[in-house]
Order: sequence, then C-alpha cells, then structure tokens
Amino acid sequence: MTFASIAAVLAIDLFIAIRTTVLIRRGRIRPSLAMWIFFTIAVGGSLATYLASGDHTPWDNILNTADLILCAYVAAVIAVFGDATTRFNRFDRGCLVAVIVVIAFWAVTRRHVATNLLIQTILVIAYFPVVRRLWRADANTESFAVWAGLLLAPVASLLSSQGELATIYAVRAMVSVTLLMALMARAELRARRAAA
Repeated sequence: MTFASIAAVLAIDLFIAIRTTVLIRRGRIRPSLAMWIFFTIAVGGSLATYLASGDHTPWDNILNTADLILCAYVAAVIAVFGDATTRFNRFDRGCLVAVIVVIAFWAVTRRHVATNLLIQTILVIAYFPVVRRLWRADANTESFAVWAGLLLAPVASLLSSQGELATIYAVRAMVSVTLLMALMARAELRARRAAA
C-alpha cells in the first residue's frame, strides 16, 4: 500500500505540473506567483522541520517532498510565462515577510514541531493572494483539474504518511484546497450570471 500511495502522489503531481504548464502557456489560467513562491518556501521549511523532528525520511511524508518540487517548478513557470497580474503587490510582500520570520524562528530556536505547526499556518496564509484575486474576480482564473489533483494527492498520501506532522500537512492541504475550489466555483457562477 505504501508504494502505491507514493506512486499515486508522484503521478498526480506530475499531471499537475504538466497541466499547469500547458494552461499557463496558453493563457487559460493566471495563478498567483506570490502564492506559489510562498508555497515553495513554506513547503521547504515544513519538510526540513518534519525531517528534523524525528527519524523520518523524505518518503515518510511523500506529499511534502513531492510538493516542494512541484511548487518550485510551478513558481518558475509562472515567473517565466505568467502575465503581469500574477506579480507581487504590497500584500504579497507582507505575507512573504511572515514566511521568512517563521523560518528565522526555526533557524534560531531549532524547535522543529512548533515551527512545523507555524509553517502549516503560513501555508494557509499562502492562499490569501489567490483567495483575494478569486473573491474580486468576475471569472475563475484557476484550473479545476489542477486543484482537483492538489486535493487528491493529500488523500493518497495519507496511506503512506508517517507521524502526526505528515498527517497534519495532508489534512491542512485538503481543507485549504476544498475552500479554494469553492471560491473558484463562486467565480465561475459570477461569470455565468454576468454573461446571462
């Protein structure tokens, strides 16, 4: 079951990477660069503190490990091919400072579990730029297929996760993505009503 879980997470993240690249290149989605940069930094910190908190390997929290690669890749694709609306604004820069402060806290205190839990909070904050965009948007700027994959990967990862921090990481991801998808559906409904 563990191998199947790991393979499923890796396959889903590969699908997400390919699908996101295609949709960004075609101009069909405009994901927030700020959010994906936050994800990259916070997911890296989450994995580092998870590994430092016990006798774990990267495979024990495959979702966190695969997410680090995926987030860095997607951030790079957005930076290269994304449009100007995906760039940082003042709100985004403030959120980035919060991420850096928590990483600095860990560097000084070496309190692995406390820092990991703070990082999970930051991973929720990382959704704020896209939540803000979707709340104001007259149309959905995200891909349901990509976010469905980002919802399915944590579900699959629970079969191989080791330790409470890995479970917290997966559950936090599922709740956050579900709420974001609800906002995407709201934006779709607003677009349809405006067109009618």
